[in-house]
Amino acid sequence: MSLSEPKARREPLHRRTVEIVGYRRDDGLFDIEGRLLDRKDVAFPVGGRTLAPGEPVHEMWLRITVDRELRIVAAEASTDAMPYEGACDAIAPDYGRLVGLAIGPGYLRHVKERLGGVHGCTHVTELAGALATAAFQTFAGQGLSPPERKPPQLDRCHALDSHGPVVARFYPKWYRGAAPAPDAGPGESH
Repeated sequence: MSLSEPKARREPLHRRTVEIVGYRRDDGLFDIEGRLLDRKDVAFPVGGRTLAPGEPVHEMWLRITVDRELRIVAAEASTDAMPYEGACDAIAPDYGRLVGLAIGPGYLRHVKERLGGVHGCTHVTELAGALATAAFQTFAGQGLSPPERKPPQLDRCHALDSHGPVVARFYPKWYRGAAPAPDAGPGESH
């Protein structure tokens, strides 16, 4: 465990597991498939019944198929466990509305416009965001981005700021900060 020791005794109440796998398909496309699983460690009354400890409250799936340009060409959702049977799972076909979206700037905004609030399932829509990040990870190291195109991971997190030392060292072509000090080696500028 990399966090500090808890300061007080604790009782586990809720567990969420998200698993995402990226696949290269033999037709040149890529599937990014995610599963969200919520379970309670205690008996949980919901939807007119009481779930036993460990019984899934949510078990939801989302698969997006993307091309080399990270454009979604197919999408499918499925709900295996839910609080409100016949209601929660009824929205699954609407996730086909992801087709046509490109994973890149504005992606999450477009997802929320199409499937946010009452137009989707909170948990499946949350998976749509996580799958986008996993799509970038799936493509990483596969030689899929043309060398003249800025790597998509740059400027998406603190470490990969195009003005920072990590980009200066590992992505010098895309570095936009001040020139490193003459004494400093790559990535050592202040």
